[in-house]
Amino acid sequence: MLSRVANTMYWMNRYIERAENYARFMDVNFNLALESPSETIEQWKPLVVITGDWPLYESLYQKVNKKQVIYFLGFDPKNPNSIYNCITNARENARAIRPELTKEVWEQINSIYFFVCKGLEKKRWKSDDPRSFFKKIREDCQLLYGIFDATISRNDGWHFGKIGQLLERADKTSRVIDVKYHILLTNTEAVGTPLDLMQWAALLKSVSAYDMYRKKYGKLTALNISEFLILDKTFPRSMLCCLIHAEQSLHAITGNSGGFSTSAEKQLGKLKSELEFAEIADIFNSGLHEYIDGFQQRLNVISTHFYNSFFTTQIEQIQQ
Repeated sequence: MLSRVANTMYWMNRYIERAENYARFMDVNFNLALESPSETIEQWKPLVVITGDWPLYESLYQKVNKKQVIYFLGFDPKNPNSIYNCITNARENARAIRPELTKEVWEQINSIYFFVCKGLEKKRWKSDDPRSFFKKIREDCQLLYGIFDATISRNDGWHFGKIGQLLERADKTSRVIDVKYHILLTNTEAVGTPLDLMQWAALLKSVSAYDMYRKKYGKLTALNISEFLILDKTFPRSMLCCLIHAEQSLHAITGNSGGFSTSAEKQLGKLKSELEFAEIADIFNSGLHEYIDGFQQRLNVISTHFYNSFFTTQIEQIQQ
């Protein structure tokens, strides 16, 4: 497969997954803040911090409030990671490889794009409760995933797309967990209280994990919830499960049944193995936030190796 097509398929799926997860961030923050004053900095600043966009936000705006943060993360053209820009970039990537996609995939991407543009036009961030808008984004992205899986052949292009989606999903699940950490920083006396457990339940719901968690563990505890979202091998949004399936797609591309032939396979395999043998008690003892932060840095390293292994090398070969 041409490097350009593979790279475009990879990023198209990353952008779609990023947009869906930003919509999830909005939802979890609304739910976590049900008992908090609606305009406190402590409620909305963590949402920007955990996305990694705080320096940009600080350079653009002088204060933090609900509507400004919703605009920045959802609609701001100046924020390259806003939902608006992610969907726009996904559509442009899809346009560039239109012959590789089905009519149904292209139509669904267009549908999401025009819905977001309409939200920008109508200034949906000024609504008292814009959750219906973000719910629609999530549902439309999930519909796109289903169409993509149901209509695209399981070729290299499909696997490059899945790797992009899964690496982005693993990163964003880790950031959802980090929302709870930043909320706790401002209210440590609430740890272990009913409010604390309600916030953990809201976090589970934000990644559609509540029902599956209750089937496996029953009782809500911070330790079990963290274990489920980090180390569960079967829940599709857990960090470990994402890495397992990303590695499977990577092996399908390289033809390896085990081991590695590229630095990307090596780095991904190392991180996946570390999670497979990790215990949640050890993660908590070493610091949950520190572990999550290290995981995100490792994912960035994997993304760099993935780019160097499959995209830059092939481009150089084509140019020679």
